[in-house]
Formats: sequence, structure tokens, C-alpha cells
Amino acid sequence: MLKKKPQRKLPTPDISYSSLVGLPAVYLRGARKSFGEHEVLHDISLTINRGEVLSIIGPSGAGKSTLLRCLTLLDNFDAGELSYDSIVVCKPRGSELDSRAKKDPNPEAGEHTLDIQPAIYDRAAMQRARMRFGIVFQDYNLFPHMTVLQNVMDAPLVVQKRNPAEVKEQACKLLERLNLTEHADKVPCQLSGGQQQRVAIARALCMKPRVIFFDEATSALDPRLTDDMVKLIRSLAEEGMAVGLVTHEMSFARAASDRVCLLLDGRIVEEGTPKEVFDYPSDPRTRAFLASPTKE
Repeated sequence: MLKKKPQRKLPTPDISYSSLVGLPAVYLRGARKSFGEHEVLHDISLTINRGEVLSIIGPSGAGKSTLLRCLTLLDNFDAGELSYDSIVVCKPRGSELDSRAKKDPNPEAGEHTLDIQPAIYDRAAMQRARMRFGIVFQDYNLFPHMTVLQNVMDAPLVVQKRNPAEVKEQACKLLERLNLTEHADKVPCQLSGGQQQRVAIARALCMKPRVIFFDEATSALDPRLTDDMVKLIRSLAEEGMAVGLVTHEMSFARAASDRVCLLLDGRIVEEGTPKEVFDYPSDPRTRAFLASPTKE
């Protein structure tokens, strides 16, 4: 009789890694993405260190959502290098961009500045990298038929194949931390928007990620809840987690971030501390964007 092959348990990162604060958790270099003839992301490079909050700001259509989708492996970059910790998810064919690349004499024309080598993705590395990050979507994406507790426990059980008792203990601690204990047996439609968002955060944290991304974290929150969100994000960074925010709320980015990147027309045109970017921008495009009443 054939023996049943044991189910392989995927590795889960240890959430206690505050001693590694300051080391790169996300590394992206020379990333590009096009849809047909339209280049949405042009030569994007960024790093998110452990214990750091990086906000990506910019108007609608700047490429923020596309960048987030590619960073979280929901879509692929066409070119560039991406790694999580030491896990190289994709890299240019031939390992580096062509050393003979020539600068574009007119970069404002939107033409490529490099002879681009296509990005080659490693599927095994992608699977390992997915264990390193969590994402809180703008619309939360909760399972409507599951209770709050079931939503939080689902991915660690199904994806990571972890011990149910251990997962439940961790999930209950997260619900307590996020003031959701009394809602554990409710389904999402019984919760407010802010409560649903906290469930989504608990669900992401229950995977024990080293990096967590937030897509428009304050879009459905009133000012008091926005302040609570800032405190939560800062506490995650203090625990050693790398946090990436995509937001159109400038006051939120200023309060929550250690560094800010401004994305305009698919390019990072400004990067620095919140004070540097918002109070002393070096690029005239940044000053024009910040002076716009709508920031859209």
C-alpha cells in the first residue's frame, strides 16, 4: 500500500526581528512596466528598510496602484530587479542592465534611457517571497461568508499549513490588539468600514509578515480613526516591520512616514523625509503638485 506523501509546510517568518531594524526588507531597482505602448512605470528604484515606513504619494494615474500590484506580485514588472530580504524575485536577463546603455538626450520625451533587459522571474522565489509580506487592500477583500475570526485565521491555515491551535491563539491576540474581540463571531456585513479595515490588518499580520503594504489606508476613516491608524503603523515599524503606504492623503503621509516618494507620470521625482519633501522640495514638479488644491 502506498504511503500518503506528507504535506509540505511552507516556512513562516518569525515576527520578532527588531534586531534587524535598518536592513533592507524590500529592494527594487530599475523597474519598468508598460501596457501596450504606454509606459506606466519608468526606471523606478526604491528600498524599504525594516523598522521604516515609506509612503508613495502622487496624483491619480501616476502609477501608484500599478507599482503596488507589481511589488506584491499580483502583476509582473517588465524590467528591473526585485528582492525581499535575500530572496531575489526577479532580475534582468544577464543579471545586470546593459553596461553599454546610453543616456537619453531628451528624457522628457518619455523614451527609454537604457537598453532594457527583460525581468526574469523565479517562481520558487516568488512563493517564498509571498510568505514575507502582507497587504491591506483598499476595499479590504474580506470573505463575506466567514466570521471575523475565520477571516483572520484562513491564510495561515490554508497557505502556511500552520498548527490550528497556534493560529487561533495568535488571531485572538491580534483581535484584542485591534479592539475586535467582541466582533470575532460577526461576519463583515455586520461591521463598520473602520472595523472591516482592522480585520483586514489582523488578517495580514496573522501571516507573520516582515513587510506590510497598505493601499489607501485612510480612504474610509474619519480623523480620529486616521490618528489611530498612524499610531498602529508607527507601532508596527517600532517592532521592526517594514511598512509601505500608497496614499493620496498628504497629512497622513507626513504623520506616518519616515520617508516619502512622490510618483509623477510613472517616475519618482522626489524622495526624502516628510519634512524634506513637503517643506523643502527640490523639484519644481513637486512644488507644483503640492500647491495643487486637489492633489489629484
